[in-house]
Amino acid sequence: MIAPQPVIFEPIYQARPWGGRRLADLLGKGLPADAPIGESWELSDLPGAESRVREGELAGRGLGELVAAWGRGLLGGAELIAGRFPLLIKFLDARETLSVQVHPRPGVAAPGEHKNEAWYIVDAAEGSQVWIGLRPGVTPGQLARAAGSAAIVELLQRWPARPGRCYYLPSGVPHALGAGVVLAEVQTPSDVTYRLYDWDRVGLDGLARALHVPEGLAHARGDVPPNMILQPRSHAGGVWSTVTRLVRCESFMIDKVRMAAGAAQGLPYCEMTVWIVLAGRGALRRQDRRWTFSRGDVVLIPADSSDILVQTDESAEWLEVRLPVASSLAGLARPEPDAPPPAGRGPTPLTRGGGPVAGGGGGDARS
Repeated sequence: MIAPQPVIFEPIYQARPWGGRRLADLLGKGLPADAPIGESWELSDLPGAESRVREGELAGRGLGELVAAWGRGLLGGAELIAGRFPLLIKFLDARETLSVQVHPRPGVAAPGEHKNEAWYIVDAAEGSQVWIGLRPGVTPGQLARAAGSAAIVELLQRWPARPGRCYYLPSGVPHALGAGVVLAEVQTPSDVTYRLYDWDRVGLDGLARALHVPEGLAHARGDVPPNMILQPRSHAGGVWSTVTRLVRCESFMIDKVRMAAGAAQGLPYCEMTVWIVLAGRGALRRQDRRWTFSRGDVVLIPADSSDILVQTDESAEWLEVRLPVASSLAGLARPEPDAPPPAGRGPTPLTRGGGPVAGGGGGDARS
């Protein structure tokens, strides 16, 4: 097997009734012509949706195959989640507003189904918004009575969808993505969704989409403070680059890196890293080998990358996603990599009558 190296995977396009066509214009995606594309899965190890290498000598190889062959040379200190690669990376294009939904949380979900995620707003129409978390004072009873109807929207916190903002959505927080937003989504490897309200929408098959009200209420939590959703930023800078910390949680860390045109320097990692390229172009080099990247690419960089250089052909920006494992960052400055995440009260569920809301069972793998 070829030694660990940077790889880019072929996108897996997902048609959704709320999807659009903007991933082609904004991120250069070659969308199929006959469907509204809501999601482009860029890095996935889920059953039936395994990422495969886009080009080069590894073309067609599956992500799971690389994990098995490269082992710690790819993963470093990161661990698999229920036997799967520990991240799921997507781009989303919301032509319409998505459902009000909840994702499984630990302690209630089946092993490997809990889902923490973050939204980085790539582009948004004027006045666009997202809904994340419950408004202060909303009770479990109010949520239960409003579930399944438009009344639930008024119980949610509204946030502006501004390009460059990054929101963290811990598992169990009720949320909805507003119309007109294109974003990059970083999450743990689960695609289980419990819909609490769906704007009376029908699916691509013309049938009403199912709701999962008992399951959603069982997983919903109302204790997420605003500074966990929109986290305080910190910055570090050098001659060629600046780094801004966007999100830190128990599942992943996200920094935004800006690198000047003409830069050439070694990678500072000894752990696996994923780049979500937002702008510009350049290449990763190892001796006489060269792997190019440009806007819209998602690059998986193995832990065994100490001899790789990054060179920028023009000014470039990317999101840098890492797993929170012990590491040494020897090159690029990083903003307080070991700082704890914002304090919350933990994953306390909404309760009714002193106990968890009843419910369980399956959800829908579509938003």
